[in-house]
Amino acid sequence: MADAKVLEAQQWVNATYQSVPYYNPCPENGKTGWATMYSLTRALQYELGIEVLSDAFGPTTMARLTTLGAIGPDTSNGNIVNIVQYALFCKGYWGGPGDGVYGTDTASAIGQLKADAGLDASDTDVQPKVFKSLLTMDAYVLLSGGRSEVREIQRWLNGRYLDKSTFFIVPCDGHYSRDVQQALMKAIQYEIGIPQDQATGNFGPGTQQGLRDHPVMQGSSGIFVQLFSAACVFNGVVLSSTGPYNTTFKSFFDAALATYVEEFQRFSVLTVNGRGDYQTWAQLLVSTGDPDRPAHACDTRFHISENRARALVASGYYTVGRYLDEDEPKNLQKEIQAGELSAIFAGGMRVFPISQYNGRGLEDFTYSQGFEHAIRAHARAVGYGFNRGTVIYFAVDYDATDEEITSNIVPYFRGVQAGLSRQGKRYLAGVYGSRNVCSRVSDETYARYSFVSGMSWGFSGNLGFSMPANWSFNQIKEFSYTTGSDSFDLDRNVHRPFSDQGVGAENIGATGTPIEHFLTYIDQLQATAAAYARGDANRLVLDFLRYPTYDGERSGWNTLLDTTGVDQEWLEYVKENGPQRTTVFIDPGYGVEINVDHLAATACGVYAKGSGGMSANASAGWRGDFGGWGGDLTTFYADWWNNEDEYASGYAFCMDRLAKINVVSSFSFGDLVEDVDGYLIGMALRGGSTVKAAIRGHLGGTGYLTRFRQFLTKRYNGSTTDATAAARVLLRGTLDLVTDALGTAAVQTQTAGALPPSALPASKLDPFLKGYVDTIQNLVNQDARLARRRTGRR
Repeated sequence: MADAKVLEAQQWVNATYQSVPYYNPCPENGKTGWATMYSLTRALQYELGIEVLSDAFGPTTMARLTTLGAIGPDTSNGNIVNIVQYALFCKGYWGGPGDGVYGTDTASAIGQLKADAGLDASDTDVQPKVFKSLLTMDAYVLLSGGRSEVREIQRWLNGRYLDKSTFFIVPCDGHYSRDVQQALMKAIQYEIGIPQDQATGNFGPGTQQGLRDHPVMQGSSGIFVQLFSAACVFNGVVLSSTGPYNTTFKSFFDAALATYVEEFQRFSVLTVNGRGDYQTWAQLLVSTGDPDRPAHACDTRFHISENRARALVASGYYTVGRYLDEDEPKNLQKEIQAGELSAIFAGGMRVFPISQYNGRGLEDFTYSQGFEHAIRAHARAVGYGFNRGTVIYFAVDYDATDEEITSNIVPYFRGVQAGLSRQGKRYLAGVYGSRNVCSRVSDETYARYSFVSGMSWGFSGNLGFSMPANWSFNQIKEFSYTTGSDSFDLDRNVHRPFSDQGVGAENIGATGTPIEHFLTYIDQLQATAAAYARGDANRLVLDFLRYPTYDGERSGWNTLLDTTGVDQEWLEYVKENGPQRTTVFIDPGYGVEINVDHLAATACGVYAKGSGGMSANASAGWRGDFGGWGGDLTTFYADWWNNEDEYASGYAFCMDRLAKINVVSSFSFGDLVEDVDGYLIGMALRGGSTVKAAIRGHLGGTGYLTRFRQFLTKRYNGSTTDATAAARVLLRGTLDLVTDALGTAAVQTQTAGALPPSALPASKLDPFLKGYVDTIQNLVNQDARLARRRTGRR
């Protein structure tokens, strides 16, 4: 949205300096951007007497400003004052009338900016470093998606270290970024005694030794605990099987911080001791971590013979990454060679396949190239005999910026997913790249696992980004591996236990599917229900599967289903005569872990109570919806209110947290898959199917390939307008007393003080609804691409 004062700033700077050599005019569109800040920077340089102007606020600009002194009420150069005022407008502060006079409005705005940035607000002059910060796009207030605990540390860094010669003001927007990571590194360097002029923010030998000399542990206190806890906060929430773990900025190393560190160490595959030792410091600060720490996987472009495999195993490497193919002409012989897999297995190793056709520049990544590469990778993987469910890592082997990830990398991986699905989704897509590439590709295109290029520590996509939650391999060091007279280049990779195990001899040539065990379990359970011969066999199967989590008055499911609970005699009968309970399985489409109880509860709700329409109606089947997507959306609404300080926009909250893999969310991607599949299975049962047939047809057949398209079509008539209407009714009121009471209770249980959806203005609720519907539509679009061939059509 255009801003009149920003437009005034653009018009003034262009009119004043348009005839100056080396001045570049900015757009006059009323929108703040780098072009406007660059124009203001060149204007300042001209006023300081610099002849050759540039966009960079470099050492010469800083030196001239330092000589001039602080800008304040006594500044006689009205143009410099105007630059201050207009820069303030561009940052969202009222800088004064733009009259070149440093009056009370300008002073007040500078005081507010300094307060926001953690600086002394009583001094309302503009020092050189403050001027430099004015001419950036940095924000000093909490922005959407930012975290208040991160902002607290950003303000602390500015307040404590601004007097250091090599430290400059960092943003205070609540977002961990490259500049903030560099600022923290400099702070550590100052505190360990590195001279100010040598504090570069690089993780060099002096910094490494300083960290070895300053371990922290439970009971420690002081500045190094503050710096260590800051690094922990910046690395964000650690997801584990026992729940999400986070910590706060503190100066005393307490038990809570020790618990967080243990989980971080476990997540990062470090020695779990709860202490801030060197390896933990390193892992918190740089993407390589300690490149010499134990690593049990590797990758290489060189052929692995049986002798090489045996030597690698003797050196502690048990899994190796190898390439499925290479570009023509195939003069590097980087692809898996004839007989190589057998040699790798005979030598005691496993393998994980990598697909890379160049992949070293933006031009290598488009949707159509992703589709083509997936088709080629599929064919190569089939030729090698890799079993269904094998993860193939598609490589982004350069430092893709955030903008390039949006414009090219994400579309490329959507093409990859479409290509693999076009071939029946025999193989799962993984991603190789920087932390940011891996996280965004996983969250936006649902790549199963991440292979992180951690050794490229200088990549912008590795600086200021946490490890993706779905990482399986972390590449930390390239070196020349020597065994006897044999030598070849090798990359050391840390392998995360319980992630992708790679491929062994047992994963070659089999014709079964990974989900067959679950399908057999359902077959056996259906047969057990038939033998029990009391009541509806479909309902008995679903009741057993949802028990005990989705049973009992406390869960609300008895009320939802109008039942007194699951038949205890049936449970005992299964215990004595039926199969052993299975609680999770791996989805054949995306490789994510699916919770059987939630899937079954969703299907049970739809089977028993049906599905609502698009408008409030007490007799419609809204309870069936609430048992699945509706209940999860209601809880997610409460989750939004718990994070309203960081997310004023419900749409932004949905885009960042709904159906994602790498963030903590009350409505994860796995939840959405369970809701969608549960709905489709429940509707199939209402149409006369059995649980066995419905699940086999959907998960053992091809139904899962178009699950989201089917869901939009069957539940919402294929219309995003109807989807929005249905979501609005479910949140604001269905007229079914049970559904509405459960919805109210869900919001009240999750958060205090939240406005119920029914009381929220449409201008506030509608963006949240749009976020939900757009998430579904994006997945439908991915489904819809499956049938398209690469013919130039989009």
